[in-house]
Amino acid sequence: MAHHQSAKKRIRQTLKRTEINKARVSRLRTFVKKVETAIEKGDKTAAEAAFIDAQPELHRGVAKGYLHRNTAGRKLSRLSARIKQLETNS
Repeated sequence: MAHHQSAKKRIRQTLKRTEINKARVSRLRTFVKKVETAIEKGDKTAAEAAFIDAQPELHRGVAKGYLHRNTAGRKLSRLSARIKQLETNS
């Protein structure tokens, strides 16, 4: 258990920040899931629209520091590739 005021304050800040980051990551997953759902349905236009909405959310995650830059890039790249596959298959 922390004994100093600064350590106690740091614990409080960490708990608050953790809750905020959990909410942000949850929001991010929702945006990605919308893209994946549209891809599974085979709806190219809906997938592209959801992808356009998800892109700034992923970049915001990198800027806010709760998502690694390479992770965001990898997710965007894979989603984009899957959307492009819908074009060739249709």
